[in-house]
Amino acid sequence: MDIPKDHPRYDSLVTRERLAELVKKGLVTPTGLISHGRGEAFDYLMGERTTDSALRAERAATAYLLEAKRPVICVNGNAAALDAERLISLAEATGSKMEVNIFHRTEERMAALIDYMEERGAKGILGRNADSRILGLSSYRALCTGEGIYSSDVILVPIEDGDRAEALVRMGKTVLAIDLNPLSRTSRTATVSIADEMSRALANMITFANELKNSAAERKNILKGFSNADNRKAAVGLICDHLRAAEGGR
Repeated sequence: MDIPKDHPRYDSLVTRERLAELVKKGLVTPTGLISHGRGEAFDYLMGERTTDSALRAERAATAYLLEAKRPVICVNGNAAALDAERLISLAEATGSKMEVNIFHRTEERMAALIDYMEERGAKGILGRNADSRILGLSSYRALCTGEGIYSSDVILVPIEDGDRAEALVRMGKTVLAIDLNPLSRTSRTATVSIADEMSRALANMITFANELKNSAAERKNILKGFSNADNRKAAVGLICDHLRAAEGGR
């Protein structure tokens, strides 16, 4: 599709076209398109920008990754399709391993996603040979590697499903979620809930990683002063403010 660059929804339309193309290639599932549309709706409600609360969460999440002993960035179909390059850059900036973990799992789709990430520069991406399970899950998302998700202490889960976030928290892991819906089970469960569009969040986190990587004292101060509950309330409050403003503008 030829999308004019001056179209007010240019970025959104380009993203939708890319997701639709990757559905044809089997990397993204049709239900993943529904998930993406739901996220876009919340992005509208928050002004399609990185909010102050999202920025605080991104900074805290980056500090957690840098402080971790075994950080892992989880990748599913939508995450790979939306911004594989920034996922890889964040992993490199924070010394994190990467593992593909998907709900609609087949060996062919796992191989295709890992190949897709490797073609874009990912090194040592995990997930092909699952030898462990996330405790408490019965779906294919339970399948993971002992080297990656199972032994991680801090895990970033962009575009997340709530059941896995809950299971990871029960396993004692610090869960960092990128989810545009601050009301979701994922956002309510995670240690740090980032209510921001994934590419914007990753870009900010890469910047923070470069700023914080040599400052352990600053990282500890960030984590000491961060309250996920308060930050989620701020995100929900912003949505309410926008809705009230729209109602008053009729």
